[in-house]
Amino acid sequence: MELDLAAAELKSVLNRLRRAQGQLAGVIRMIEEGRDCEEVVTQLAAASRALDRAGFAIIATGLQQCLTEAEDGGRSAEDRDEMRARLEKLFLSLA
Repeated sequence: MELDLAAAELKSVLNRLRRAQGQLAGVIRMIEEGRDCEEVVTQLAAASRALDRAGFAIIATGLQQCLTEAEDGGRSAEDRDEMRARLEKLFLSLA
């Protein structure tokens, strides 16, 4: 399954992933410095949310593309069902 992300969508996803990357680096640094457990977990939860949002944005783009292709007649009913099942599985993996 290929997703064609528009420039704005791609930028948003990349920004979320970069934010998560920075937050993970912060978590690692906090653990190495022996920081308070609550602070570490709070930062880790923020990184997790950023990753989840990036994943959901990618899945939403896939759903939008599937709907557009279905309206344009670009896929057979069998292909649409398979794509829906794959996207559902991806969505549930993030939930």
